[in-house]
Amino acid sequence: MVEFDRCGINCIHEEAVKAVKEVLFSEDVAISLAELFKALGDPTRVKILFSLMTRELCVCDISAVIGASESAVSHQLKILRTLRLVKYRRDGKILYYSLADDHVEKLFIQGLEHVTE
Repeated sequence: MVEFDRCGINCIHEEAVKAVKEVLFSEDVAISLAELFKALGDPTRVKILFSLMTRELCVCDISAVIGASESAVSHQLKILRTLRLVKYRRDGKILYYSLADDHVEKLFIQGLEHVTE
């Protein structure tokens, strides 16, 4: 029986391996990228990011949009902030959250397009 996820023989293509190794990122970058994708693996965080892609919102607004407690939203926002996916600005006692930069929106849009095709 043929395994479709493996080669039929063991054969290393030295030139291909060398070319990829020359551009392969560091272990630290791999870990950071994995953490980013891990953050996107939570439906609540995905809903928060989509909400913030639409417009700047405070914790109370996000809570009302996604139907989660303010405490749960705050916890998820802390994770997203740590990963530099969201930022906030203070207006008196209210914190308004938004996406950290255009990269986050582009990543989100591409992911959304991928799953809805």
